[in-house]
Amino acid sequence: MSNVLSMAVQEMISSLLKQGWSKRSIARRLGLHRDTVRRYAREVAQLAVAAAERAGGVDSKQATPPSKVATGKSTLPAQAEEAPPDGLAQPGSVCEVATGGGLSASSEGCGVSALASGADRTSRSRCEPYRTIIVEKIEVGLTAQRIFQDLRAEHGYGGAYNAVKRMVRRLAVSQELPFRRIEREPGFEAQADFGRGAPIIAPDGKRRNSHVLRVVLSFSRKAYSEAFFKQDTESWLAGWENAFWAWGGVPKTLQIDNTKSAVKHADYYDPELHPIIMAFCQHYGTVLLPIKIRTPRHNGKAERNIGYVKGNGLKGRTFTALQAENEHLLHWESQVADVRIHGTTKKQVRPLFELEKPALLPLPPARFTFFHEGQRIVYRDGHVEVAHAYYSAPPEYMGHTVWVRWDSHLVRILNAQFVEIRVHVRQEPGLRRTAQADISSKKIALVERSATDLLGDVRRIGPHAGCWAETVLKERSLAGVRTLVGLLHLARQHSAMEVEHACELACAQGAYYLRHVRALLKVPVAQEQFEFMDAHPIIRNLHDYGTLVKVKFGPGESWTEPPVSAPTTMGEGETRTETA
Repeated sequence: MSNVLSMAVQEMISSLLKQGWSKRSIARRLGLHRDTVRRYAREVAQLAVAAAERAGGVDSKQATPPSKVATGKSTLPAQAEEAPPDGLAQPGSVCEVATGGGLSASSEGCGVSALASGADRTSRSRCEPYRTIIVEKIEVGLTAQRIFQDLRAEHGYGGAYNAVKRMVRRLAVSQELPFRRIEREPGFEAQADFGRGAPIIAPDGKRRNSHVLRVVLSFSRKAYSEAFFKQDTESWLAGWENAFWAWGGVPKTLQIDNTKSAVKHADYYDPELHPIIMAFCQHYGTVLLPIKIRTPRHNGKAERNIGYVKGNGLKGRTFTALQAENEHLLHWESQVADVRIHGTTKKQVRPLFELEKPALLPLPPARFTFFHEGQRIVYRDGHVEVAHAYYSAPPEYMGHTVWVRWDSHLVRILNAQFVEIRVHVRQEPGLRRTAQADISSKKIALVERSATDLLGDVRRIGPHAGCWAETVLKERSLAGVRTLVGLLHLARQHSAMEVEHACELACAQGAYYLRHVRALLKVPVAQEQFEFMDAHPIIRNLHDYGTLVKVKFGPGESWTEPPVSAPTTMGEGETRTETA
């Protein structure tokens, strides 16, 4: 039968046990299950006790009879304990070649019988005299190649490298170190994880699976459980937040696995979290610490608690709605989970939580506002699209990529450095929200200005223009705004005096349309005639200029006073001065 160990394999197990090999190492080396080796070791011990009792004259009926090995029909002979230490087949032998380096229960036809008959004493490794030296070098950390070189150079070893390699492989059986259980001080850490929840069966018979999130404090094992339909980011944040408010405080650190809903890029030393997760942690003052990749035991408290809520709280139950499942979990936490004696702490959970609660961080004044976020490109019209509505961004970001965060009330636009550059009130789909600061002055038309501003600009031309503009607004209201814009354009093409004169004539004629002002501007304006003045306070006498010249040129200069000029009449209104 396949579950019956051969005598040779039994002798190998007995020999290795005498050498001090662990049951795990023997099972790994011989290709057996640990339970098989453990059962056989127990039976060897029973045989040894029986032999000792017989040697001491104890009645054989009181000794424990040896049972059959691995349900086989033959028992282990007493000579099995006399097996030599090297009962294991040497590497490279026929048995190892046939079994690929390991032995199994079906190894009887590959030379094991020769080992059982004592032939193993003739196949000892040539490295056996150097066993102690090889062990010391293995402990130092040297490789088989280096050990082979040292044996040849320092100890005169003349064997092959493969023999050294086989000896090193046999002696370097790694012993697994025990796991270290990490316990945290009160309020320092909480662990969280998702697991399969109870099925939700609606009244119409539709079945839907749920997922239960369990958040547990590492010190007291106080936990909070909540069921969701999805394991998305919003569910994670909702479960954490509800746990904090249920506890009345926030742990300093929050430990989870590397779920894509929270960890954007998994890295034990420098993880990249989603921005919304970072904002949540900043809001509550906690720190999110993802565990090492593919190491779920680092989140062991949450992993074990998920199994507890599945096996104790939800197993065999169904609910008609998600709310019903959460109500059951809330009752189960308070009436069952909180009053149990925990298997590790050996204390009741609720009193231990009362000791931990003062160490938790205080809650913020308000809950975290969940928001959605994403990248957007600013369109040519200076707006971004968010939930089918449009919001303006500063003109310098046109064509650039920006971040957008929105909730039920506000839409925030951030640059690549996550600096807020614009905030808008949330709009209904299809609507547009434009901030006045996002409109360039070059893109603001005159018609968009108020009538009061336009009237003020027209009054700067002159009083008649202002009077004409006021009358236009009174008669035509909003339609007159464009007429005022047209008048300002005419002021750019003509001088203010010309426009003012045209408006004066238009007011006199009662013409309050822009075409009338244009027609009046085409009529040439008569030039005003000025009369020449014979005397004026600012006009000096020629004698004063003569005195100035004498002083300027000095006494050595000859100077002749110019004759007094007499006016000569040339015609009506004109005079000419002649010199005698």
